[in-house]
Amino acid sequence: MTSYLIRRILQLLLVLWGALTIIFFLFFALPGDPAELLLGSEKANPVAQQLVAERYGLNDPILVQYGNFLGRVVTFDLGESFKDRTSVNEVLARTAQASLRLGFWAIMFEVVIGIATGIYSAVRKYSFGDALVTVSTAAVSAIPVYVLGLFFQQTFGVLPNQGGLPSWLQLPTNGIGPDTWFLFFIPTGEQWKYLILPAITLASVSTAIVARITRTTMLEVEKADYMRTARAKGLNERQVLVGHGLRNALIPVVTLIAIDVGTVIGVAVLTETVFNWPGIGSRIARAIPQRDFAVILGLSIAVILLYAVANLVADLMYAWLDPRVRLGGKVAER
Repeated sequence: MTSYLIRRILQLLLVLWGALTIIFFLFFALPGDPAELLLGSEKANPVAQQLVAERYGLNDPILVQYGNFLGRVVTFDLGESFKDRTSVNEVLARTAQASLRLGFWAIMFEVVIGIATGIYSAVRKYSFGDALVTVSTAAVSAIPVYVLGLFFQQTFGVLPNQGGLPSWLQLPTNGIGPDTWFLFFIPTGEQWKYLILPAITLASVSTAIVARITRTTMLEVEKADYMRTARAKGLNERQVLVGHGLRNALIPVVTLIAIDVGTVIGVAVLTETVFNWPGIGSRIARAIPQRDFAVILGLSIAVILLYAVANLVADLMYAWLDPRVRLGGKVAER
């Protein structure tokens, strides 16, 4: 297991280096002078352009700038915003808290509800409940996230206020609420009311997909020889499904959830925008029209790192769920 972990970490570092390199050179692939782009005007004062170029080292050879860029990233120095001179590290610290909290509960909803629904649908296959789950998950998967978010805002924000629904169903539809979190991830007081709608919106599509994949893989493993052997040994149905079937059925589900960890935290632009949630995705969206490349690069690096770590965790879970992964097929050869 140790050698497998070392190999995966080395691959992770290689992926990070490749992603950082691509991001850096994409910045220089943009048409026009970088200093001119930073000033946001094609008619910017030449003196101002020169000062900006000197401040950010844009006159240095590109390889020198690339080396300086990697050096800053390694030392966790993401620079400063080109617009308000705020440290990108400070911007990341503020937005990451909001995104991590929202993403954590979205993933929890996806894992618990998605897997439980998929198992129920597989166990009750071809029943009315199974048909209901199949139809509802297909419908949810087809609805754009921003449409679902607006629907929730109308249903739980506007209608209770107008008397169309009971007042106890009314939930906040804007902002993050008071900063009253316990142990960073646990909302307290009124905070949960601000969290529930954006978390469900963000998790909705992924939860439906997890439920469908869990159902499909559970139906597949039910036909496996080891499932028949477990039943022949006298194990009850719960022991067979949980101890043997679910463990093997979860392998593709782990893949999806690992990908979603990066998605719900770093690319939840639509959900964060609809609910005015001050996270990484909405901050990147605001930085793009402002041409604030330092913020875009810094927050993108954080998202890439999150993706890489999430995939590393997924690989380790593969190795735990299926020993053949970490042993490179040696189990099968024996």
